This record gives sequence, structure tokens and C-alpha cells, in this order.
Amino acid sequence: MLLWKRNLWILWIGVFFTAASFSMVIPFLPIFLLQIGVHQHTEMWSGLLFSSAFFAGALASPFWGRMADKYGRKPMIIRAGFALFVVYTLMAFVTNPYQILGLRIMQGLLSGFIPGAIALIGTNTPGNKVGYALSMISTASASGSIIGPLLGGGIADLVGNRWAFASAGMIVCLSTLLIIFWVVEENFTPSKGKGSVKNDFRVALHNQSFLMVLILTLVTSCSIMTIEPVLPLYIIKLGGSSSNASFLAGIVFSLPGIASALFAPYWGKWADKVGFQRVLFIGLLGGGIGTLAQIGFTHIWGFSVIRFIYGIFFCAVFPALNGLVVKSTPEDFRGRAFSLNQTANQLGGMVGPMIGGFLGGIFPVYSVFLVTGVLLLCAMITVYLNGSKLNSSLKQKAVS
Repeated sequence: MLLWKRNLWILWIGVFFTAASFSMVIPFLPIFLLQIGVHQHTEMWSGLLFSSAFFAGALASPFWGRMADKYGRKPMIIRAGFALFVVYTLMAFVTNPYQILGLRIMQGLLSGFIPGAIALIGTNTPGNKVGYALSMISTASASGSIIGPLLGGGIADLVGNRWAFASAGMIVCLSTLLIIFWVVEENFTPSKGKGSVKNDFRVALHNQSFLMVLILTLVTSCSIMTIEPVLPLYIIKLGGSSSNASFLAGIVFSLPGIASALFAPYWGKWADKVGFQRVLFIGLLGGGIGTLAQIGFTHIWGFSVIRFIYGIFFCAVFPALNGLVVKSTPEDFRGRAFSLNQTANQLGGMVGPMIGGFLGGIFPVYSVFLVTGVLLLCAMITVYLNGSKLNSSLKQKAVS
């Protein structure tokens, strides 16, 4: 088997397990807050806990990206994996929201497993297979996100959320061990220049196509994360009962992931033929319309069907954005490029839950879906108006 294919399949398994461990516990934080006695301002606390890790990650990602270009993407994946193992394990012992907040900040500062895997794939895959490889990694993340909520919800209903956290820690530890023993980073030249994070931002600002990708990543991440803090509570309301609440939320959470696992490879192959910009446009259009359509359903079954259809289209978005990162940056800047893209993702993930928690705590929950759908359609319009920038690519070497 070719090395890039072996790396792809091992990283697929690693990303699958890591995504499963994440989705086993993080979507259920609002419910866990209720279980440890937080009955006032639950939506606000939920938004803060979601945002804190993203804020910390936004600060730390540029540093880890520079370390990845200097020491390799594989060491950064291993570091992030063990950090997640420690955080999830300690999460099983928390007794108040302040302890959760501290662990979430630690998670943001030290994590980066999946972005590291994406960067390694992006620099160790033949150019004409990049779309396919990135879509496969997206499929791994989606598949893990399918199993995670079902497994986490089941464990939470049987033995409690604390055991779900502990189980997530063990799963991500296994993922890290796979990377240590089986992944080989072949295409890597260490960055010898001292440079600085400030200089990395300057390089990004002068690359118009890459800068546009960063803006789109920020807006898209912000839009989808507005729903995350309130979605479990909204699902419970639609279900009409709090019995088996974690399991019900897990099933509905899994539907976009199921759609992604089924359809993401087709989007990736098509992107290799027609370009990432066109696939991104269609994904944002379908995602925006699908989000707005969810407002019209007040029954759990109709809502679930729309969530699945939304997932069919939206699963094309982030692989297309990652593909555009590869196409718009030179190889010697690739680790830093993905870290800056991760910073944009984290900033969106920080602002989104705050907006969602605020809107969900003051206005009807459907307002959150309205804001999310509008943001996705605005991103779609941006892609349409800036197609020439997104289709261009940077040929010169990055400044070290």
C-alpha cells in the first residue's frame, strides 16, 4: 500500500475515535450542568463553557502551527491527543461549573488533534487526491460524531455522565497510540527561520485567496456554533419529555453526521474535478436553507428529517475550506496556514456559542436557527462574489 494511503487510513481511524470521544461528552454539557446543580442561567453557562475552549484555542493555535512547521505535524497530533486524554479524564471528577471552565480552557490551549491530522494529510497526499483525502477525514470525523452521541448518551443513561467522560478519555488515548506506531510523516522539511506569529499573520494578510478562506471559516464556524449550546435543550422540548433525554439528543445530534459519512466522499471526488469553490458554494447554500427550514417543524420527527437533509449539504463545507487552504498556500507555510485557519475556526466557535446562549436565554429558540441560517447564506454570497480570489493560488514561498 502506498504510504499516503496508509497514513490516510490510520489517521481516519484516529480521527474517528477522537471525534467519537469529543461528541460523547461535549454536546451533553448543558444536560451535565443540570445534573451537577446548575439550574439558573443554564443557557448562559453553556455558552460560556463552549466558548472558553475556542477562545483558548484561538490564542494557542498559531504557536502550535509554527511548532508543527518546525518539528512536524505528527508530534503535534500526539501532544494534542494526550492533552485531550488528561482533560476528559479529569472532567469525570468535576463538582461545579468553574472546574469545567478551567478544563475547557486547558483543552483549548493544548488540543488540535483533528486539525493536525488534516494538515498532515494536506501535505502528504498527491495534489490530485487532496479533495478525496480531506473528504475521507471529514467522513471519519462525521462517523465518530455519529457513534459518539449514541455511545455517550447510552453510557450517560446507564451509569451517568461521569463515566462517559472517563470513557472518552480512554478512547482518545487509543487514538493517540495508533498515530505513534503507524503514521509516517514523509513529506516534511523543517522550517529553519526563526520568524514569529506576527510575521505569519502578515504573510496571511498579503495572500488574498487564503485571507478569504480564513474569513469564510470564521463566519461558518460562528454560524453553526450558535446552535450547539441550545440544541440539546431544544431537542428535549420537541421530544416532550426529559426521560431518556441524553439518548434522544444523541440520536438527533447524529443525523447530520450520518449524512456526512454517506455523502462527504462524493463531494470530495467532485471537488477534485470541478474545484473546491463550487462545492463550497453549494454546501453553504444547502446548509443555510436547511437551517432555516428547521424553524418550521415543532415535532421531533420532522425536525430530524430536516437535520439529515441539512447534513447532506453542509458536510461539503469544511473539506472544501480545507482544500482551499492547501490550494492557496505554499507547502513550507502549510502547518502555519492550517493553524491560522484553526484560529479562525476557534474564534468563530468562541463567538457562536456566546451568541447562541444569549439569544436562547432571552428570545425564543427559533431565533438561534434564524441567525445561523442567515449567516450561512451570507457566507454563500461571499463565495459567489469572490470566486476569482478563491480560485487563485499562491505560488511564491512563504516568508519564514
